[in-house]
Amino acid sequence: MSETFLDTKGLKCPIPVLRARRAMKPLAAGEVLEIHATDPSSVQDFKAFCDTTGDELLESREDEGVYVFRIRKAG
Repeated sequence: MSETFLDTKGLKCPIPVLRARRAMKPLAAGEVLEIHATDPSSVQDFKAFCDTTGDELLESREDEGVYVFRIRKAG
């Protein structure tokens, strides 16, 4: 399975989630999108995004002010 990267650092809510939604569309089921964001509200936003879409939030962590999310597309 491949992994796609999306850099949303510097963008405020709801832009990171909107860009992630667009980036997830062409992915096949089981593929992973890794997102880097700096908006602290993205933690709740990506959890809600996965609850809504059924995609799996594999990882959610903060690393020196950058929030890293890995989401596996549902299929």
